[in-house]
This record gives sequence, C-alpha cells and structure tokens, in this order.
Amino acid sequence: MTEYGRGPGSEPWHPEDPLYGDDGWGGQQAHVGQQSPYGGQPQHYPQQSQQEQYGDWGQHPQAGYDQQQYAYYDEQGQLQYAHGHGGHTHGQGQQQYDQQYVGHAPQQYHQGTWDATGTHGHVPYAADPGDPYGQQPVAYGAEQPDFYGTEDAYPPPEPPGRRRPEPEPQPEPAVEEEEEQHPFFTGADDDDDDGDDDPKGRRGGGRGKDAKGGKGAKKRRSGCACLVVCLVFGGGAATVGYFGWHFYQNRFGAAPDYAGSGTGETVTVQIPKGAGGYEIGRRLKEAGVVKSVDAFVHAQSQNSKGDTIQAGAYTLKKEMSAASCVLLMLDPKSQANVVVTPGERAARVYVDLDKKLGLPAGSSKKVAKTEYKNLGLPSYANTNSKIMDPLEGFLYPGTYPAAKGMKPDAILKQMVAAAKEQYAAYDLEAEAKKYDLDSPLQVITVASLVQAEGKTHDDFRKMAEVIYNRLKATNTETNQKLQFDSTFNYLKGTSNIHISESEINSNQNPYNTYTQKGLPPGPIGNPGEDALKAALNPTDDGWIYFVATDGQNNTEFAKTYAEFQQLKEKFNANSGN
Repeated sequence: MTEYGRGPGSEPWHPEDPLYGDDGWGGQQAHVGQQSPYGGQPQHYPQQSQQEQYGDWGQHPQAGYDQQQYAYYDEQGQLQYAHGHGGHTHGQGQQQYDQQYVGHAPQQYHQGTWDATGTHGHVPYAADPGDPYGQQPVAYGAEQPDFYGTEDAYPPPEPPGRRRPEPEPQPEPAVEEEEEQHPFFTGADDDDDDGDDDPKGRRGGGRGKDAKGGKGAKKRRSGCACLVVCLVFGGGAATVGYFGWHFYQNRFGAAPDYAGSGTGETVTVQIPKGAGGYEIGRRLKEAGVVKSVDAFVHAQSQNSKGDTIQAGAYTLKKEMSAASCVLLMLDPKSQANVVVTPGERAARVYVDLDKKLGLPAGSSKKVAKTEYKNLGLPSYANTNSKIMDPLEGFLYPGTYPAAKGMKPDAILKQMVAAAKEQYAAYDLEAEAKKYDLDSPLQVITVASLVQAEGKTHDDFRKMAEVIYNRLKATNTETNQKLQFDSTFNYLKGTSNIHISESEINSNQNPYNTYTQKGLPPGPIGNPGEDALKAALNPTDDGWIYFVATDGQNNTEFAKTYAEFQQLKEKFNANSGN
C-alpha cells in the first residue's frame, strides 16, 4: 500500500481520483466502522426511556434525520446529488440508501484507466486514519456539516474536467523609493497629527482644506521648505559678500572722504595734548569735519608739516576734505587757542583770554580774583597775604582751547590743573628744605625769577645759583637783597631795563627786591619746565653777580664786586647810558 492509498485494496490510487485528499465530494459519507462523535466511547442512556422514545433505533446505527445528500457522477460526468429520506426503521433507511446507488455508482478506477461510465462495481474505501473527520457520524439535523467552510480548510475536490490550472505567480511589486520623512521637507505639521483624530480615518477632511486630499498641501509645504532653504543660503552668501566687500575696502580700498574745502558752517574741535593722528581724526569725524579717520591720517602723513599740529582748539568747517583740513589746522588763523608762554605773567594771559572768548577787557582777571579758590589750586598756594595775583605761577605754559562761547573759569581751571600735575612730579616739599626755602611756593617763585632774568638754558642754572647765594645769611655783598629789576617791573607792570636808582630806592613795595630782603611774596610769572629744573639743579661755581651786557640776550656773570663793576661799565657802553 502506498502512502497515497485510500483503503486495503490491492489497486493503487490513481492521480486523477477525484476522491484524493478527502472522504467525499459533496459532503460526508457514512462508512463502516465510523467512530463515535464522542471520541469512540460508548454512551449510556437509561434503557426504559430510550426504548419508549426511539423504539428499536438504539440497536442500529442511525443514518440521520430528514434528508441526506449523496454525491455521484452521472453518465455524462456531471456531479449529481441524491436525497435520502429517513424512515422509522433501520431497514427502510438502509433499503433506500441501497437504491440510490443502483445504477448510479460513482466512477471507479479499473485496470489502470478511469471508467467514466459508472458500470463498475463500487469498491468501498477504508477510512483514512489521518483524516480528522473521517470517523465522524452523520450529524443531526437537516444536512451534514460542511467542513470546507472554515477559513483555513482546503477547497473541495473537483473532477478532472472541471479543474482549473494553477494561477501564474504574480510578479512582486516594484519597491517604490522611500520618500523623505523629515518634517522639514515633507511639510508635516501639527495639522497632520490632528487629522488622526478623525473617526473616519480621513486627513484634511475640513472644508477649509484641499478637497483633493493632502497631496496638494504637501506640495505647497515642500515648496515652502525649498524657499526657506534658498533664503537661508542666499542670506548667508549675502552676508559673506557684505563683510568681504568691507574687508576689501578697509584693506585695499580708498578711505571715504569729502571733496572741497567744506560748507559754510563752522565748528570748534578741541585736540588734547599728546593726541596722535588717529585720535585727532576720530574727534574731527565726530564733529563732522572729515568723513573718515583713515582719510585724515593719510592726508596728515602726506603733508610734510602734518606732525606739527599741536593740541588746542581749532575753528574748522564741516564736510572738509582731509587734505584741506590738515592745511587749515596748520594755519594759525584756524586755531581758537590761548597760548601761555614760559615766564608770561598772569595779567597778560587774562588779556589774551578775553580776546579769544570775545569778552570785555578785565573779565578773566575778575574771575581769577574772585573765583581762585574754586579753580583747584594746591594747598601751598597763596600762603602769603601780600601776593598780588593768586594764580601767578600756576597758569602752566601751554596751548589751551579758547573758542567763543567758552567760559574763562573753565579755561583757567585747565591751566591750574596742568601746573599742579607738573609740580607734583618734583617733590617740591623736599626740594624746598634742601635749599633752605620755606615752602614749595618759594621754589616756584625762584623758578619764576630764573625764567625772568635768564636768557638761555645755561643762564638758568647760573641764575639759580646767584639767587641761592644772595639769599644766604652770610651774604655780605648784597646783604640778602636780590636787587632784580624784574621784580620791580612786575610791581609796575612794565618791562623796562632802564630804571633810575632814585625810583627804585624810594619804593618800599614787598615786590621791590632793591629795598626788601629775601624773595618776593610770590611768583612774578609762570615758569616753564627748563626754569623749574634749573631752580632744582643750580651750578656751584660761586656766581653772585650778573649783567645783561648787550641789554638783550647776552648775560654775563661775576663772583666779586670788582668783576661786577666791569660788567656794568660794559653795559653802559653798549646802551649809551
């Protein structure tokens, strides 16, 4: 028996047997030796009730109730079904069952061929032990259960004439290229998430959205994403180009500059002391005079006198070319400054300041006399009540801005601050004790005398020694009197070199050193740096006399009174006196 055999017979199963793989075509057929639907175990019922209700049916196999269908093929090979009616006795049901198969036996395999006439005798097949439904009895009810109706069952067998060819294998669908899933490119947003809440599973089903679905909206979102990318890259390129252009202009391009000599509008620009080209250019640019700092620096370097521009105030025009601005700043007419020269008296400074500021004569002098305590003088200033001018000696030489509209007290304060700063660098307290002086104010007074009487730097040191020698208590030549014409001229407010002895000897003013011993009450001018250094570093050669033999610049010194007389005669000869 082969593995495809259907029963104990000697005939092998033919491949075209329509009953292969199943116990029947149109339903379950009853076979001899079917197992009980209860797993082969006998069922026990009370005998009395069973006999009364069913008669002698309990002793015979039940063929079913009502109707049963039996499948067979007719002479033309068509599948037919015969209906059997159950009787009250087993013999009737069996007789009816046998009649259905008379002359309508199913087609049988005979001697290697299939006989479709149905004349061969029916050879019953034994139940397939591997068929789970083969031993099941006929079910109760109007018809047998269809075991092919389940989802995972094989379809019922069909005769060879009705079998269909196997379907051709379908080609695998082409794998579509996966779309970009990043929200930035797909345009996905919160609206897509909200669409999941639609109970019908629709997306974008609202009235205000695209009626054709989400495809058009996705295209619009993709277009917006491309636009954003273009803007980002375009903005980056523009930024790089902008800074690159400025870098090129700053490195290699010409500096921005105005043309011409400026407009009719004037402006005053203050240049501090020590300011270089870039600082000057920055201040000029802020005032609207030049267009750029680099343009001014370039123009200043191209002018041979550009480095001689001094600190101070300049009256300039707006929107000038850098070259014309440099030329105007080198012209004294543009300088709105007041200049304090070394040795210049405070009275002269006041006059110049009034002129620069356009104030009435005496305005600055009045401010100095009434406001000197508020101008920042050091504590050692004005320690002598006989001082003629409280600011004398403290208006330090230099150039100060003085344009119209400015206040005199502001300018005077700058001068005092400069003097205070310079004097603080020399430790005047210690220097005063070194030369037997009472205070730093007297050191400044000595420096002002050196500045007034000396003519050159070499004269300054000798003149300082003359002053210290005459101030000594051991001085028997002049008896501690300085006898300087400069102090008398300061008293008079003049600068004469021809003074009669009678005029000098008759004046007892503290500033008249011909009649008063020691130093005058205060400085007689505003000494410069050279005079101050000479006062702190005099010669030590024994000089005690001096005479300007030419009456101007040639000063000669002597150690004895006899030598002094010779120099005096020389002076009289040169002056025609």
